[in-house]
Amino acid sequence: MSYVVSPVGFVRSCFKEKFAIPRQPHLAPAARGVLELQPPFDTDTAIDGLEQVSHVWLLFMFHQTLEDKPRLKVRPPRLGGNATVGVFASRATHRPNGIGQSVVKLDRIEPGRLWLSGIDLLDGTPVLDIKPYVPYADVVAEARNDIAPAPPHPIDVHWHANALQQAHAHATRLNEPLVELIEQCLAQDPRPAYQVPTPERRYGVLFWDVQVRWHYPQPGLILVLEVVPA
Repeated sequence: MSYVVSPVGFVRSCFKEKFAIPRQPHLAPAARGVLELQPPFDTDTAIDGLEQVSHVWLLFMFHQTLEDKPRLKVRPPRLGGNATVGVFASRATHRPNGIGQSVVKLDRIEPGRLWLSGIDLLDGTPVLDIKPYVPYADVVAEARNDIAPAPPHPIDVHWHANALQQAHAHATRLNEPLVELIEQCLAQDPRPAYQVPTPERRYGVLFWDVQVRWHYPQPGLILVLEVVPA
C-alpha cells in the first residue's frame, strides 16, 4: 500500500546550504525563518488558536537527501561520522521515507505565515504537518539517550576585527541577529568530525545572502575571517 502526502508549506530559512546547519533544533536560537503556508492552509482558519502556543512540532521532508534504496545503518555525526548504528537509533538525515521532525519556537503568526526561530531547516524545506508542542505530554523527565546524553561542547569562536564589522553591517541591513547566528552555528563545529583541519584550510557557508568564511588557527578554535555578499 502506498500513500501520497502534500506539503502544507515551505520554509524560507537563513540556511541556504546544508553545511553548518545545527544538528538539532534550538542549538542556534538566532536561526530564524518563515513557514509559508500553501492553499488551503494559507488563511487564518487553519491556524486559529495557534497564538496560544509558544512552540510547534514540524514534520518535514529531508528534500535534498531523499534516496531510492533505504539505509539500515547510518553514520551519525555525533559518533564522529565513522561509527554506525541502526537507522532508527539516529536522527541522521538519511531516513526510510525522508521524514524529519523538529520543535521550533513560534515567534509570530499571520495569515499564511508562521515566523520561527531556533530552526535547523534548510531553505525550501517542505513541511508536511504542524503540531502544537504540549509540555506536560512532550517532556519526559526520566528519558535518556546514551548516544547523545548532553549537548555537544561548543568550540570557541573568535572574530577578525574586519569580519565582525562586516557582520554587524549586514545584520543591520537584514534586520537579523547575524552575529549571534554565526557564533551559535560555528560553535557547533560544522566540519565533519573525522576531518582534521589545518590552519591553511578555509571553510565557508551561506547564511541569508552573505558568505561567511573561517579557519581553524589551532585545535578547538575558529576564527571568522570575513562576512561578505554572496
